[in-house]
Amino acid sequence: MSLSVGIVGLPNVGKSTLFNALTRSKQAEAQNYPFCTIDPNVGVVEVPDARLQKLSEVSKSQKTIPTVIEFVDIAGLVKGASEGEGLGNKFLSHIREVDAIVQVVRSFSDSNVIHVNNKVNPQEDADVINLELVLADLQTATKKLATVKRDAKGAAAKDFQKQLELFIRVEAQLQAGKPARDLEYNEDETLWMKELQLLTMKPMLYVVNVDEGGKAAQIDEKTPQIEISAKLEAELVDLNEEEAKSYLKELGLNEAGLDRLITASYKLLDLITFFTSGEPETRAWTVKRGAKAPEAAGVIHTDFIKGFVKADVVNWQDFVDAGGWSKIKETGKMRLEGKDYVVKDGDLCYFHISA
Repeated sequence: MSLSVGIVGLPNVGKSTLFNALTRSKQAEAQNYPFCTIDPNVGVVEVPDARLQKLSEVSKSQKTIPTVIEFVDIAGLVKGASEGEGLGNKFLSHIREVDAIVQVVRSFSDSNVIHVNNKVNPQEDADVINLELVLADLQTATKKLATVKRDAKGAAAKDFQKQLELFIRVEAQLQAGKPARDLEYNEDETLWMKELQLLTMKPMLYVVNVDEGGKAAQIDEKTPQIEISAKLEAELVDLNEEEAKSYLKELGLNEAGLDRLITASYKLLDLITFFTSGEPETRAWTVKRGAKAPEAAGVIHTDFIKGFVKADVVNWQDFVDAGGWSKIKETGKMRLEGKDYVVKDGDLCYFHISA
């Protein structure tokens, strides 16, 4: 299951530095001038999960395979992007293609790195980007509303009445400068909104790029936020695992900011992890929250959806405590689940598939 998170922000806020650290590479060219990232760089990043190693040790697995998440480094947006300023339209189309948005805003002080607005103010950074996304969406919503208004006058007027009410509400929300995601939608409305592909419907997370050890005020109550020093994360990448742990300890930190960002992005996409484990390999797999057992089996191989018969399911911790498959059966904690079982985060599954 490949879901992607787009990293957006104004030029020179540290997006590419963060992306490079995330992907443990120099894919995105971090330069001190706007528009150095023109084509979005894509990085596939492992999701940190301490449970995986414990399962692997119990099963004496030959291979341990984590699940991954895709990050896309999108070039800096500027004021007027929705009207085509900078490389506006191209960048907005790149944002349209991702499943969630990580918006980087600048709080660090460095006179050598020019701020596009000549002052450091995270709230103002966020306001500029959010307004451009809202304005781009307003154009889309207004066009859609005009179409629905026209169709609502025809023979099937009744069918379009509910859509008309929805898009009037959405247009008013956007005209007020607010994101479409803040409104509530019923099941039908959710489907209509999906077709519209609005940028402000995508789940979003703020990353405030702070000075080392810095803190930042909450940008808004509705949007999750984490603080990261991209400069520090870039330094940690150049250290080996032991050195990085020791450096973090010196700074009084339990984990790298990147691990927090990856975990927060995973949560933002509403994903959960289930596991398979045996001697050949222990592996983490990703499904959307609410997925049923056949869908989870289908992540391993699409043929498994049709062939699904049942699944042996046990909580990963119970499996570790018991000491593996042969012993878990004696505890009574392993369950046999059918097609309607909703997979939970941390489930260890063994799928029975018919040929």
